[in-house]
Amino acid sequence: MRVKHIVAGIGELLWDELPGGRALGGAPGNFAWHAHALGLTGVVISRVGDDEDGREILERLGDLGLRRDLVEKDPAHPTGLSTVSVDSAGVPSFHVHENAAWDFISPGPELYRAAPLVDAVNFGTLGQRCPVSRQTTREFLARTRPEAIRLFDLNLRPPHYTREVIAESLALASVVKLNDHELSVVSDMFGICGDGRERVRRMAGEFGLDLVALTLGEKGSVLYSRGSWSVHTGVATPVIDTVGAGDAFAASLVAGMIAGFDLDRINDRANRVASFVCSRPGATPELPAGIRRMFTGGS
Repeated sequence: MRVKHIVAGIGELLWDELPGGRALGGAPGNFAWHAHALGLTGVVISRVGDDEDGREILERLGDLGLRRDLVEKDPAHPTGLSTVSVDSAGVPSFHVHENAAWDFISPGPELYRAAPLVDAVNFGTLGQRCPVSRQTTREFLARTRPEAIRLFDLNLRPPHYTREVIAESLALASVVKLNDHELSVVSDMFGICGDGRERVRRMAGEFGLDLVALTLGEKGSVLYSRGSWSVHTGVATPVIDTVGAGDAFAASLVAGMIAGFDLDRINDRANRVASFVCSRPGATPELPAGIRRMFTGGS
């Protein structure tokens, strides 16, 4: 029997209040769901309130087929909430409420036992805005195997990040995913000069990264790994909204790396998955069988 690889998303878990209604949100959960849909075992590491919203999230995770044994219940803080508005181009803006349960993910033996078992872990800046969850995230990453993929998806949500958090996260990561705006922010922070490609190359070298993924929205993406480049011009699609597209790209990136695909194949698959997500409302639309087969044995 084929053993599924285990991939985890650690950080924020919340409800997104969207213009069309409420949806399960948070990059770690979206990432884990898409990884699960692509044939991997998705694990969410987070914390919800001991309230009706939290119980509903746990039920929803179970319905999605995700492992939820590492989602803690918090008796003192409410389940997270984000108010989302979407502009005419389908681009979302987020107002993330503070002092949520996921700000207080606690370390412990169960979490530490899980760390060496994961093949990849996805983390970002928002999930580290509170010192408690930040320290837990770092301790979890430090306990992963050296060969595990540690994907830092910046996912910047002002004002919930600092230079210190970004610097320490880059030092812990083996792979970084960011968009062109985030590349500009990081370049300014760390004095990285040059055009887009030069800044990507310098970032990889200065922080010892195995791979850097630069997403460019409808214009596609650029991957760089150890002197090799892959450029994809994107997949034309009617955009409903872009919520969750970056998380789908991140999950596809990890799935492709685990499968041993070359850079061009990884890039193509990730763009196809992300574009499909943009063509459907919400962050976690059901993926067609054809897309799933691209990662599990299809051509």
